[in-house]
Amino acid sequence: MSLPASSPGRSPSLAALAYWALVAHAVSNIISVVAFGTFLVEPYPAWLAQPRYLSTLQFGLSWGGQLTVLIGAIAGFAYLATRVGMRTTTIAFTVIFVLTLGAELAGTHFGFPFGEYVYSDRLGYKILNLVPFNIPTSWFYMLVGCLAICSRLLPAKNDSLSKWWWALVGGALLTAWDVLLDPAMVKTYHWIWTVPDLSAEPAFIRFIGEPIFFGMPITNWLGWLLTGTLVSRAMLVIIPPTQWAQAVAPSRFPLVLYGLNGLLPLAICLRQDMVPAAIIGIVVMFGPLAAAWFRGSPSFAAASQSSARERVSTVA
Repeated sequence: MSLPASSPGRSPSLAALAYWALVAHAVSNIISVVAFGTFLVEPYPAWLAQPRYLSTLQFGLSWGGQLTVLIGAIAGFAYLATRVGMRTTTIAFTVIFVLTLGAELAGTHFGFPFGEYVYSDRLGYKILNLVPFNIPTSWFYMLVGCLAICSRLLPAKNDSLSKWWWALVGGALLTAWDVLLDPAMVKTYHWIWTVPDLSAEPAFIRFIGEPIFFGMPITNWLGWLLTGTLVSRAMLVIIPPTQWAQAVAPSRFPLVLYGLNGLLPLAICLRQDMVPAAIIGIVVMFGPLAAAWFRGSPSFAAASQSSARERVSTVA
């Protein structure tokens, strides 16, 4: 993996920061995959209780997830800044952070749009004692990965219909990540679903509201799709499809970032006998990722032609 190339006029130091943050993010994910895929399964092995291992275990459980997400956010932010500029990236991060924080606060307080759930303390400081700070940051950098996939697979046009189509696909790609993520994080006590008694409700409400998928209700995926689509659409207002195609599509950096974040939940699902979640997750998350990886950036040329036509129209 090489350093992400900076756009003309961008700081090479940002590219270096993005690269090394991605390397650190990868190392952290791999360590977590090994740990949760082997010995971090209840009942924990007796040797973990030994003093020389116990402090490391406690540090890892308390800080490992927080640091991994934070480093991933740094990688995603620095990378995007090398492609579209620091000002645009800062605006994008701020907007996505606020929107996803609002959705998560609504979810943890009102049970909408995801369902009723609470976060544990494993993801660090919680805003208003409800949502860990790192949750909105993870929405941001995973959204960068999702729209990077869109930039390789979808025609790049800046009309409203195209932006909504990109947004829907971006929301679906975020939801695909959660197919693996949610069962794994529930199993490892990162968050807990507090689904009310729905026995008196109609069959459809029970179907989408009861925790039928490894402790998670289907409402969660509906909420992810809704939230993911809306935040994708907001991002496309700031960075339109043609800019994604021109500036982001030529690089595989955000694809690596997206894929890395599927490895740990995949390992947990496999280790904890949640094989159906693992199989579905591989198909819906890594399938589009592989298609984008091997297809290259076909929309780049189309985006260039579109931009050229726009410039000609402006001059005319």
